Amino acid sequence: MTVSLTIGRHSTRFPVIQGGMGVRVSGHRLAGHVAKAGGMGLIAAAGLALNSGLFDGKNFYAADREALLIELAKAREIAPDGVIGVNCMVAVSNYDEAIRTSCEGGAQLIVSGAGLPLNLPGLTADYPDVALVPIVSSVKAAQLIARKWHKNFDRLPDAVVVEDPDTAGGHLGEKMEKIGSGEYDQYATVRGVKKYFQEQWNLDIPIIAAGGIWDRTDLQYALGQGADAVQMASRFVCTEECDAEDAFKQAYLRCKQEDIGLVMSPAGLPGRALVGNVAAVRQHDLDMKVRCPLNCLKKCAYKECQERFCIVTALDRAQRGDIETGLVFCGTNAWKSERIETVRDIFEELFPQAEREAG
Repeated sequence: MTVSLTIGRHSTRFPVIQGGMGVRVSGHRLAGHVAKAGGMGLIAAAGLALNSGLFDGKNFYAADREALLIELAKAREIAPDGVIGVNCMVAVSNYDEAIRTSCEGGAQLIVSGAGLPLNLPGLTADYPDVALVPIVSSVKAAQLIARKWHKNFDRLPDAVVVEDPDTAGGHLGEKMEKIGSGEYDQYATVRGVKKYFQEQWNLDIPIIAAGGIWDRTDLQYALGQGADAVQMASRFVCTEECDAEDAFKQAYLRCKQEDIGLVMSPAGLPGRALVGNVAAVRQHDLDMKVRCPLNCLKKCAYKECQERFCIVTALDRAQRGDIETGLVFCGTNAWKSERIETVRDIFEELFPQAEREAG
C-alpha cells in the first residue's frame, strides 16, 4: 500500500490529512509535525485568538487574524517543505476574514465545513494555488457545491472530504435524530461523490474519508472501499505534538466508550464529545453569568437566548486543561487511546518501514 496524495498543486508522500480541531487543539505544532511526517497538516482557525496572548477581551477578530498568521508561520518553520492548510468553519462570524487570512499566511489548502462553503472560491480568487476542499456528508451536498462553484466562479473542488456523522468528532453535518440510526453508508457516499465528479464533470479528484479512522486496518479498509485518502483527527490528540494541554489528552486516555456521545451545539449542529460533564459546562456559564463575549458564531442559541452554553469558551477551557467545566470534542474511537505517542509513531504504524522505503 504505497499511495501518495495530490490535492490541487500540492502532493504528500502519504494519503493522510490531519483533521482540524478547533480552539487550539490542532495548532501549529500538530499541523507542522504531521506535514513534516508526510501527511497534510491542518491548523483549525476557529477560536485561535483565545489563549494566544493577543486577546485583550475586546479585540477578538483582530487577535484571531494575527494568531492565525502566527500559527501558519510557526507550522511552516517546522515543515518548510510540507503541505500545511487551514480548517475553516462556515458557521463562524469571521469566516470570510479567516479564509483571506489563511491565503495571505501561506496556507496551501483550505478545508471547510460546518455549513456549505458556497462562496469559498470567490474569497480565494486572488490565490489560485490554494486548493479548496469542502466537507460534505452526502452526494447531494457535493452536487450543490459543485454547481454553485462552477456557475458563480468557474471553479470546482480540488478534493472533497466525506465525513461520517456516525463516527466523527466535533460539529457534525447531520440532523441529530439521524445520527446512529444505521441509515448512513459512508463509503457508498464516497463512491457516489467520486462517480458524480467523474461522470458529470470528467474530473478525477481525491475523495477523502473522515470519521472513525484510527489505525492501519481502518486506513486500508477506507482505501479498499474507494476512498483516495483519509482524514484523521482524534488519533492525533494523544501525541506529544498536539497543541492541547496534557489534561485534555489524559481525558482521552481515561475515557470509556460509553463516555462518548452527542451534544447539541448552540451553533445549531450536533457535536460529538465526552458528555459526562455537559451539565457542569452549562452550570459554569450560569454561575459566571456569561453572556456572548465574542460574537464568534453567525447563529448561536447561547448568544440569542442563553440556551446551552458558550461553546467557544467551553472548548477553550478544555484545551487549557479544565476538563471539569470545559467541553472535550472527540470521535467515537477516542476511547482507544492508550498512551502519549508521537506523530512519527502514528505514521510508522500506518505505513510500516518496508513500505515507507518502497515508497
